[in-house]
Amino acid sequence: MTHADRLMSLLASDKLLMLPGCFDALSAKIITAAGFPATLVSGFAVSGSRLGMPDTGLICFAEMRDQIQNICAAAPSTVVIADGDTGYGNAVNAQRTVREYARAGVACVMIEDQVIPKRCGHTKGKGVVDRAEARQRIRAAIDAAREVGIRIMARTDARATHGLNEALERARMFADEGADILFVEAPQNEREMEEICRVVDRPMMANMVRGGHSPDLSPQRLRDIGFRLAVYPMIPFGAAIHAMRAAVEALRDGLPPALETNFGEIKTLVGFDDYYATEQRYVA
Repeated sequence: MTHADRLMSLLASDKLLMLPGCFDALSAKIITAAGFPATLVSGFAVSGSRLGMPDTGLICFAEMRDQIQNICAAAPSTVVIADGDTGYGNAVNAQRTVREYARAGVACVMIEDQVIPKRCGHTKGKGVVDRAEARQRIRAAIDAAREVGIRIMARTDARATHGLNEALERARMFADEGADILFVEAPQNEREMEEICRVVDRPMMANMVRGGHSPDLSPQRLRDIGFRLAVYPMIPFGAAIHAMRAAVEALRDGLPPALETNFGEIKTLVGFDDYYATEQRYVA
């Protein structure tokens, strides 16, 4: 079974598919080791960790592809959904993004209808392209995805710019084009979330960002509303920031870092045990 098929099988379960957001190879390995079958590569977290810069379209296609290749190689058994932003250009660029992400090993690519440069869905200054351009972008991505055997998540940010009704119309339009998963970003309350899940018979994703525009609901409540999957893009990234900050500040103040992972655990996590075992097979 391909990862794309595994993704659809996971979505058919009665349980909410929870996706911690990874941002590099190590975070992907940690998520896999914790028992999660799937993850989403968060563009926000990749931009923040790789560049130390905001998710405002500053990271480029080649940098994201490189990061995704490393993530898929580090967690080959994990179903990976990758943030493809706007496709990094026009419809033809979107097709290249889908094909290259598929070559890297992802199961699904998320393509959105924002203008270029895009912005994080829970920050100010967003804009979306008109319906016709949004349709063609998603259509091109789906055509490429069918060629290479992966799935497309179609995202709209129109709730913030044109209101909920426009966002729902775009979700219907993307479903008509054949999108496998739909994502209406940043609903304002539970009523809007319920309406989103009623709009069309297609798996819907919720984005759980504490401090963002949407309610921070429990997994069970999200499933009851009708969502089939939920992404938690900031939890691993935020935890890493918190732990690193606490450790270096303790070190600065002459205190033992309370959150430090011991050296043996680190060696195991990054693969020294497997490396040594392989090395011994080829000792001259």
